[in-house]
Order: sequence, then structure tokens, then C-alpha cells
Amino acid sequence: MTGKKHRYRVAVEWTGNQGSGTSTYAGYGREHVIRAGTKAAIAGSADPAFRGDAARWNPEELLLASIAACHKLWYLHLCSAAGIVVMRYTDEAEAIMEEDPTGAGRFVSAELHPHVVIQASGDTAKAARLHHDAHQYCFIANSVNFPIGCVPVITTGTDT
Repeated sequence: MTGKKHRYRVAVEWTGNQGSGTSTYAGYGREHVIRAGTKAAIAGSADPAFRGDAARWNPEELLLASIAACHKLWYLHLCSAAGIVVMRYTDEAEAIMEEDPTGAGRFVSAELHPHVVIQASGDTAKAARLHHDAHQYCFIANSVNFPIGCVPVITTGTDT
């Protein structure tokens, strides 16, 4: 593949040292802070199933959020280019991660559930088809090794 290359940088700082480092599995926090440039920091941790803080974002949620956000951004772009006026877009995405007996794990699937409200005069069938195209373009979807489904609901109206 040739073409443009884009570089991304983040800093992850572990903030969970409770005084004795990682001397015991239960003796350290999983808290961390994710930073990128001058953006607001993201408070992260492990999933609560792995001794993490449920009030903080975990890597699994961030991966799913990246998939859903990338799809949405491509979808909005494609709708704009196709003359479909999107008035509202929400998504209740879900993913499944399986953990094997050794403790290793992997995502095995994700499914997006976008609810899209388009302008009353819009073509709902075309708006639904553009989800397929958005998936084909999505940088994140093209980078993961598990299937991502999309079950959109398209309605018309003037919701904002």
C-alpha cells in the first residue's frame, strides 16, 4: 500500500502505584492517564473484571468507541457528499471479547447500532446503504481482525 502516512502519538502514564509498585497482583492500581498534545486527558483503568476502576475508561471500551466514532465520521461524510442531510446520529455499539483459560483474550466481534434521523425528504434506503460504504472506508474497521456488523435504524424527521 502506498499513499499518505499519518502518525499518531499518545502518552500513557500509570498512576496506580500505591506505594509498593507491582510487588503483589492485588497491591497496585490499574489507573492511568492518556494524553495527546494539549487535549483533555482521559482517565483510564482496567475493566472492573481485571481489578480496574469502573469510573474510568478501559482499553476495551476505547477500542469499541474508536470503531463506532470512525464509522460515524465516514458515514456523515458520505451522507453529506450524497445529499443525505443527517439531523441526528446516535450509536449503541457492543462488542464481545473472549478470554481463554491462559488469561489471553481477543475481541471476536463488534456490532454497531446507529440510529440516524435524516431530513424528512431524505432517501432512507440510500441512507441505509451508505453504512456499508462507511464500513469499507473506516480506518479502524480496516485495522482490526474481527468482524464488525452494523444494524442501522434510519428515520426521517427534523430531530436535532
